[in-house]
Amino acid sequence: MSINEQKISMIMSRYEEVVSSMSDPSIASDPDRYLKLSKELGDLTVKAELIKARKKAYSDRDEALELLSSGDSDICDLANEQLSGAKERIEKTEQELMLALVEKDPRDERSVIMEIRAGTGGEEAALFASELLKMYKGYAQRRGFTVDIIDSNETELGGFKELVFEVEGKGAYSRLKFESGVHRVQRVPVTESGGRIHTSAVTVVVLPQAESEDVNIDPKDLKIDRYRASGAGGQHINRTDSAIRITHIPTGLVVQCQDERSQYKNKDKAMAVLQSRLWEMTRAREKEELDSERKSQVGSGDRSEKIRTYNFHQGRVTDHRIKLTLYRLEEILAGDLDEIIDALTLDLAARRDTEEKD
Repeated sequence: MSINEQKISMIMSRYEEVVSSMSDPSIASDPDRYLKLSKELGDLTVKAELIKARKKAYSDRDEALELLSSGDSDICDLANEQLSGAKERIEKTEQELMLALVEKDPRDERSVIMEIRAGTGGEEAALFASELLKMYKGYAQRRGFTVDIIDSNETELGGFKELVFEVEGKGAYSRLKFESGVHRVQRVPVTESGGRIHTSAVTVVVLPQAESEDVNIDPKDLKIDRYRASGAGGQHINRTDSAIRITHIPTGLVVQCQDERSQYKNKDKAMAVLQSRLWEMTRAREKEELDSERKSQVGSGDRSEKIRTYNFHQGRVTDHRIKLTLYRLEEILAGDLDEIIDALTLDLAARRDTEEKD
C-alpha cells in the first residue's frame, strides 16, 4: 500500500487551519465548537507529527546520498551511517503513517464483547479456547485494556466449552474486530496417547459494545430468571441465586451471567451482552438490505470462515486472510498480536482504496 501524497497535503493544510482556528476568540467562547475542534486537532496532530518525521527522514537520506558523492572516506563513513538510520526511520514512519491514515470505523473506539466457543475437537477444542482467552488477556494487558469475564462453561480439564467476556478500553474494537471467525489448532492433544496430530477448531465472535442509544429494549420484552451459579462439573460456587438469565422474547436471544456474586452486577453485564447482540442483529439486517455489506470486516467476516491456524508442531501461526505466516507461536499465544493486527489493518485500508478507485 503506497501513501497518497495528495491526502498528506490535505491533512497538513487542515492541521494548520485548525491550529489557527483554536486561537480565534470566537471559537474559544463557543464550548461545543471548541471541543469539536480540540478533538479533531488531537487526531490531526498525531498524523502531522508522523508526516513531519517522514519528511525529515527523507531529507536526511537525500543529504547522505549527496555526501557519498564527495569522495572523502571519513565523510563517506558518516554518510553511510546516516543513510542506514534514515532508511530505517523512513520504513518505520511510513508504516506508522499508513496505519494512522486508515479510515476509522465509527465503532472503533468502543470496548468489545467477545465470545469463544469450542467447536470440532471436543476437550482439545475446549482447552484451546482457554489458551485463546490467555492470548487475549495478554494482548489486553499490552494495550492497556481490561478483561472482565461475563459467563463461562468450564470443563473438568480446565478448558471452556463457551466463554463470554468484555474487553474494555478505548480503541478495543479497532484492534480486536479482526479476530471474528474460526481459529484452528493443529497439535497432539493431551488426551492423545498415540502421539498423532489432531486438528480442532474454536469460534471467536467480536461485538462492539452497544450503548443505550444504539438499541431500544422494552422491559416488557424481557424474561429474567435468577438461579444459583455453578462451576465445572456442576459443583456450586456460591449459595445464593445470584446468577442471571435474560431472554429477549421477540428474538429468542438468551444471555446469562454468573461471574459476579452480586445479582445486580450480573444483570448489568447480561444486559450489556444482550444489547450488543441485538445491535449486531440490527446492523446485519440493515447491511443485508444494502447488498450484504457485512463483508466490511477483513475476510468475509463470516463466523464459519477459517481465519487462522496455530500449528504447534511447526511453531507457526498462519492468518489465511492475508496469507501471513509467522514462526512465533509462543509469543503470539502470549498476546503479541500487533504484527498480525497491523497487517490486517493495512490490508483492509488497501482494499478500501481499491473499492474507492473502482
